[in-house]
Amino acid sequence: MVQTIPAKDINLLQLQEQFGLQRSDDPQFFGEWQGTLPELSAAEKTSLDEVKRDYLHLSQYEILEPVVKLVVLSPLLKLAGFYRPPFYIAAERTIEITSLDQETLVRGQIDVLVFQPRFWVVTIEAKRSHYSLEVGIPQVLAYMLGQRDRTQPVFGLVTNGREFQFPKLVQQGTPQYALSYTLSLNRGDDLYRVVQVLKQLGQIVSQEG
Repeated sequence: MVQTIPAKDINLLQLQEQFGLQRSDDPQFFGEWQGTLPELSAAEKTSLDEVKRDYLHLSQYEILEPVVKLVVLSPLLKLAGFYRPPFYIAAERTIEITSLDQETLVRGQIDVLVFQPRFWVVTIEAKRSHYSLEVGIPQVLAYMLGQRDRTQPVFGLVTNGREFQFPKLVQQGTPQYALSYTLSLNRGDDLYRVVQVLKQLGQIVSQEG
């Protein structure tokens, strides 16, 4: 009998044992989020400063997931260019993946999916502001494993509105992933870097697509 697990309840050990997912320790595996990144204009930086001020004001109360999407994710995706060709956006997309032994099914809904017609670009899991990103990492990796085109890497973003972390997944051969450092809205220019990384990933995918 097939066991069904909600994606929100999956953990990294289950992904390793049942889906063969391995973490890469190679520093070159996920170099896309580092190095030379696209420059931001003065206007873009001003917009990000406004996002930061809005979030800090609203975070005096608990910020629920819909507010995280509205106040933080929406302007970041717009500034990164994901509302324009060649990208599309879908919300609450249902995803299912089956374990190697065909006995476990993981099912859940992606919060926001940025994609091109042939493969996904960024999957985003938004969490409440007081949640640790560790809650969302296994979930977004499970969604990324649902990518049918296994010839292309898949990138993700997990955020609770205050912190941001990018995962990368490669499924050729043994599925492997790596994570960026955690970037924080409260630390220096990290919010600028989040958009720079998003722009970088968008450029890479556009060139490859």
